[in-house]
Amino acid sequence: MPRPDGDLALFEAERPRLLRLGYRMLGSVAEAEDVVQDAWLRWTRSDASVDAPAGYLTRIVTRLCLDRMKSARARRETYVGAWLPEPLIAGLGSVEPEEVDADELTLTLMLALERLSPLERAAFLLHDVFGVALGEVAGTLDRDPAAVRQLAVRARKHVHAARPRYPVGRAQADRIAQAFFAASRDGDLAALTSMLADDVVIRSDGGGKVVAFRNPIRGIDRVLRLYAGLKKKFAGQPPVQVVRSITIDGLPGYIGYDRGDILQTTALEIRDGRIAAIYIVRNPDKLRHVAALIGDLGSDPNPAASAARRPSGS
Repeated sequence: MPRPDGDLALFEAERPRLLRLGYRMLGSVAEAEDVVQDAWLRWTRSDASVDAPAGYLTRIVTRLCLDRMKSARARRETYVGAWLPEPLIAGLGSVEPEEVDADELTLTLMLALERLSPLERAAFLLHDVFGVALGEVAGTLDRDPAAVRQLAVRARKHVHAARPRYPVGRAQADRIAQAFFAASRDGDLAALTSMLADDVVIRSDGGGKVVAFRNPIRGIDRVLRLYAGLKKKFAGQPPVQVVRSITIDGLPGYIGYDRGDILQTTALEIRDGRIAAIYIVRNPDKLRHVAALIGDLGSDPNPAASAARRPSGS
């Protein structure tokens, strides 16, 4: 029996929050969309009366995510190279600009969540990020409230340890990102030296589908040698053509094509005014939403981006 029109309106109102929860649990926009749609279908097939639909839908989405995380963990064991979350970009697909910053969870903190158990992750997100009462979290996870409190406490310690002590302002972050792109494009090692942290790390996710660094590249000396080598190998050909400057899960970055062929996103973690980490996603399975955005850039409001479109015939 189809649900009343009022239920559909309520579901649509809850959809952005449910998508955020699904993404924070799974690290995938596409999977989050699937889970939220599945939650709606389960609700439509239920004959039960629901007094608190928002809580009911949150419970369904959380449990569906926990089920998916079991198989996801098995897939990670055979994943080729570094794994990074699917880029979450403001204005992309189902994600509105205000949704990206709503949870105050950057890409860096998403990686910290990856070190948690599924139950720790769920307890922290539901209680600390989405403001669900502890008793409701316990019911969702089918655990005693005291046990859920301990799960949240352990998770909170991991996340807080990864949170930057002195967050950088958006304007400064954007300036550093633009300077980094110019320096990496030109192979300007002096400029790169001035903006990279001594313990900088590059993580590149190709998923075995495209060329990417299988292991993280750590330390400023190794990173500088990498860019020096790229400049020598591809002399006269810019390594990345930028299509648009963006914010990726709270971090400054950009969408581009590597030598006019491979689509990628680059996000920069900035700490104490220097770039501490460079996150590059090249796995095409994780960039379908990004590819769709590129296809819609016919009226790009960024004039600089229009000059850096993907070359025809590439």
